[in-house]
Amino acid sequence: MKKIFYWSPFLSNVATIGNVLNSAYSLNKYGKNSFKTYILDVLGEWSNRKKDLLEKNINYIKLGKLSINLPISGFIKSRILSMFLFVLKIFPLYFLLKREKPDYLIIHLLTSIPLVLLLFFNFETRFILRISGLPQLNFLRKFLWKTISKKISLVTCPSFETMDYIKKSKIFDENKIIVLHDPIINNSLIFKKKNDPNINSKSFKKDYFLSIGRLTKQKNHKLLIDLFLHLKKSGKDFFLYILGEGEEEQFLRKKILKLNLQDRVFLLGFKKNIYPYIHSSRAIISPSLWEDPGAVMVEAAFCNRIVLSSNCKNGPKEFLMNNKAGYLFENNDLDSLVKVFNQLIMDSPEQIYKKKVLAKINSKKYTIFNHYLTLRNLLV
Repeated sequence: MKKIFYWSPFLSNVATIGNVLNSAYSLNKYGKNSFKTYILDVLGEWSNRKKDLLEKNINYIKLGKLSINLPISGFIKSRILSMFLFVLKIFPLYFLLKREKPDYLIIHLLTSIPLVLLLFFNFETRFILRISGLPQLNFLRKFLWKTISKKISLVTCPSFETMDYIKKSKIFDENKIIVLHDPIINNSLIFKKKNDPNINSKSFKKDYFLSIGRLTKQKNHKLLIDLFLHLKKSGKDFFLYILGEGEEEQFLRKKILKLNLQDRVFLLGFKKNIYPYIHSSRAIISPSLWEDPGAVMVEAAFCNRIVLSSNCKNGPKEFLMNNKAGYLFENNDLDSLVKVFNQLIMDSPEQIYKKKVLAKINSKKYTIFNHYLTLRNLLV
C-alpha cells in the first residue's frame, strides 16, 4: 500500500482546499487497497476541517503545535507569515519525511519549504509539484524550480494551456509535465448541497447574476460593479451577488456605496455551500485577470448554469471552448463585457442550451473519479 502525503498550507479560503480534500478522498474511495492518504496540518489550517477528513477517511498529521487564526488577508501579512513558516516548519517537515518515508509528497500552494528541502537533501520520497493556478514565474521561483528540476518526479497542471506555458519556460523536462484536472465535481455531494434545507433560496433576488471568488485584485470584482452601474443607467433591472472574502472587501463596499448600487450589488461574504446560489442564479460571471480555469466555472457548468468569463490566460478559453460552451469577453475590458452581457441577455434559450450542454460535457473531466484514474496511473 502506497503512502501519500499532501502538503497544502493555506492562509485563506481558496478552491485548492476542496481540491486537496477531493484528491485524497478519490484515492481512498476508488483505490482503498492501494493507497493511504495523509494531509499535513502546517499551521492549524486543517483543524476546523477534521469532520471532513474523518468522513473521507483521510489521515491527519499535525506538524507542530502552531495554530493561527485564519483567514489571513493582505499582501504584507501573508508574506511575513510565509517567511515565519519557512523558518519554523522546514526542519519538522524534514524529520517527518525521513521518519515516515511516504512514497509521494504532493505539494500545493506554499511550495517553497518542501522544494528547498529537496534542493539540499535526498529523500526516498518522490516529490510531485501540483500547480494549482497560473504561476507567476518571477526570478526566485524560476531559479528554485530550475535548480530542483532534476530531483522533482512530476509537475502536474490543471489545464493544457498551463502545461504548454510551463513547457515553454524550459524549466522542467517536458516528460515530467502532465495535465491532471482538478477533482472539483463530487456528484453525490453537489446534489446533496444544492438542496440544503438551511438555505432559503426563495429569499434570493429574481434575475440575479453570481460571482464567486476571493475579494482580491486577481478576481477583478470592481469591473462587475462598473458593469452593473452601466446596467442601472440603461434601465435594466438585474442584481449581482458576490460570494467571497478578502483584502478588497472595504474598497468594494465603498465603491458600491459611492455609485449608489447597494440595492443591486450585494457582498454576501464567504459561503461554505455555494451550490444553492449557483442553482438559482441566471448566470455565473468570472471577471478574473487570470484563472485556470476556476472551480466555480466547472461547478456552474455541471449545475447547468451558463458562464460568462474574461478570456484571461490560462483556463477559461479552453474550458469554454472559445465561446462554444459559454461567453467570453476581453480581459478587463468594460465595453467588451457590456457587449457580451447584452448578447447573453438577447440570445434565445436554444442558443444558451447548446452552450450549456457542451460546458456540462466538459465539466465531467473534473470529476473525482476521472482525477483518480489519472493520478492512480501516475502513482503506480
